[in-house]
Amino acid sequence: MEGTGKLRDLDNDVVYDLVPGSMYLLNGHERHRVEPDTRMRMLCVFNPPVTGREVHDENGVYPLIVEETA
Repeated sequence: MEGTGKLRDLDNDVVYDLVPGSMYLLNGHERHRVEPDTRMRMLCVFNPPVTGREVHDENGVYPLIVEETA
């Protein structure tokens, strides 16, 4: 939406430019890092949605949160 930076794919050692209008999709649990060049404003969408209780484990991923059922 605003600003510039880089998306670094840590699994494949590839770097992509991020500019206003860029979109990137991750669907293979790729390890990645966003490196801003300027102040950035971005929109992130997670599916399934995040709950706010996620904590990265030792591998940098969010373990599955299982809701209790009645």
